[in-house]
Amino acid sequence: MPIYEQQIPDNAVSPLRSIIFDLDGVLADSEPWWNQIDAKLLTEYGVTYRGEYHQNVVGVSYRLAVQFYKKTFRLSVPTEEMMRRRGEIATEFFTNRVGLFPNVKEVLQELRKMKLHLAVATSSVGASARPFLDRHQLAGFFKVIVTGEEVERGKPAPDIYLCAAEQLGLSADACLVVEDALPGVAAAKAANMRVVAIPDRRFGDPREYDKKADYVLGSLKELPTLIRALASSSHGTP
Repeated sequence: MPIYEQQIPDNAVSPLRSIIFDLDGVLADSEPWWNQIDAKLLTEYGVTYRGEYHQNVVGVSYRLAVQFYKKTFRLSVPTEEMMRRRGEIATEFFTNRVGLFPNVKEVLQELRKMKLHLAVATSSVGASARPFLDRHQLAGFFKVIVTGEEVERGKPAPDIYLCAAEQLGLSADACLVVEDALPGVAAAKAANMRVVAIPDRRFGDPREYDKKADYVLGSLKELPTLIRALASSSHGTP
């Protein structure tokens, strides 16, 4: 998959109307914290957490994550109760501990100058996602914020991205999704949107993303260059 690095005029305007960001692993450097969140959750149900479980729940909805744990450990606790508790633990971590990836604000400022509508579509619940965005002074960048409890089916189903596009008042082909996890990439493709993957090499093989995403980048900092390259291509510039 291409990583665009050529020089593009600063005044180029993206042919896209919107960039929709996943939160975990794209804006929030939260994936390492999920090991601690789920370790605390499972301890409350008498289960010892191991780090390899993370591969089974990264990027999916709370419901699918909880269903995985219930099936793996034969837990009889109601799904809704376990989802609620996971959300409470995550809220504490996101409110007080989880940090940003480098260059997030600079990238968002640059994209906003391109007159793009920015949105967030995250599997995290609003009680954890919104305080995180507020704490890091990011909420004002986004026209739309959609959180996991607002849709019936979570990632890898397309619902959350379709919901974001509907709230933006845009068609799917006007949106570009930025994801770090394969279930999120699948959700974006199922919504008929183009998708940029920024794989977290700590948690998976980045070669898998070459097969499934439209574009693969090494970091969020490269995104504005890609957008300018797409704009240049759409305008017929060599």
